[in-house]
Amino acid sequence: MSQNAGHGPEQHTPAVAEIRELVDQLRRLVLTYKFGIDEVMTKISILRDEFRLMQNYNPVEHVGSRLKSLESIVAKCRRKGIPLTPDGVRQQMFDVAGVRVTCSFVSDIYKVRDMLTNQADITVLEERDYIAHPKANGYKSLHLIVQVPVYLSDRVEHVVVEIQLRTIAMDFWASLEHKIYYKYARDVPRHLTDSLKLAADVASSLDSSMERIHDEVKAIAGEAEPVEQRDSLLTPEEMLRTFWTAAKAEGDVLRTTRES
Repeated sequence: MSQNAGHGPEQHTPAVAEIRELVDQLRRLVLTYKFGIDEVMTKISILRDEFRLMQNYNPVEHVGSRLKSLESIVAKCRRKGIPLTPDGVRQQMFDVAGVRVTCSFVSDIYKVRDMLTNQADITVLEERDYIAHPKANGYKSLHLIVQVPVYLSDRVEHVVVEIQLRTIAMDFWASLEHKIYYKYARDVPRHLTDSLKLAADVASSLDSSMERIHDEVKAIAGEAEPVEQRDSLLTPEEMLRTFWTAAKAEGDVLRTTRES
């Protein structure tokens, strides 16, 4: 009788060469996610600069990104029962690549969301609006799961990137909540969860008040909000006037030199 009789099918133990090949495939996969982040960051940077230079307004305060390490991907696959293969990660793990956009006001969040999702090469897979429908603990944010094309030397990869859009107050609250849950290994005392919920309500009220004040000031001023270092920039009219003045002065100097 075989030694394996009664013990079920024999499990396959990957050879060293197979393990190395899998690691190489996963590393290439993580690199494509990094490129996916780069694509989204470039799009946001272009929108941000366009607003600053052409509309004298900047709806984006800060942009950051994060990329899961290979070790984190392996750990999550084990924890969630996801096949540890490139296809398994692509199909079942949607938080490998992340971009976080911090805006001044809630209306800016939806403005940036619309500008991104209206781009032809961005495919929205899922949208979760925790601003309109906050989580029970008070968490607010707008989450987009999008797919962007990444053009490699030999193929096109369609990479999934999670985009989180928040106000400054929402981002500050979420950062504090994350630190507390990490500190207490997710077993947070009731008085702290109650305090966090209260803080979330205060942050939401602050967002509403600040946006109301901003809209009122803008209506009174009748003009867009100045961008950073506005005083050091010339208007197009001033630039042209300076150019022609300098050109005229240079022409006068040349004429004087020729006549002398």
